[in-house]
Amino acid sequence: MELNQKVADFALQTDEDKTVSLSDYAGSPVILFFYPRADTPGCTIEACGFRDQFEKLQRAGAVVLGISRDTVKAQAKFKAKYDLPYTLLADSDEKIINRFGLMKDATMYGKPVRKVARTTFLIGPDQTLIHIFRDVKPEGHAEEVLALLKEWKKEHKA
Repeated sequence: MELNQKVADFALQTDEDKTVSLSDYAGSPVILFFYPRADTPGCTIEACGFRDQFEKLQRAGAVVLGISRDTVKAQAKFKAKYDLPYTLLADSDEKIINRFGLMKDATMYGKPVRKVARTTFLIGPDQTLIHIFRDVKPEGHAEEVLALLKEWKKEHKA
């Protein structure tokens, strides 16, 4: 993925088991955040950060979408448990995660594992890639994304 490049359209199932496409949100900036696993400590901090900043992100015109390789059912449970006001997408076959190149090798409890690299993509209203946040630290991340979005909007008078 390169900055200022068009992000190819994709479709996934939502936490409500409906199919949505990235192109459904054309005309609005999209915050697309990938996280390793629903209802784990870091992912919960990150997801709740976006929840807590959601009204400000909406006022800035943004759509928030979270993606993990969890099932639709797990995404729905995670959303309900933490009262997340935005859509979660289930990529259980890792098709989109792989398209974005986000699977990485890691070690957990001394054993090698493959996991999703915590990464956020800020996509413009015309589906061009504005910014990539790599190796995201969950604490304060939503505020960081909001600040960059506001700065981008000023520069583009969007």
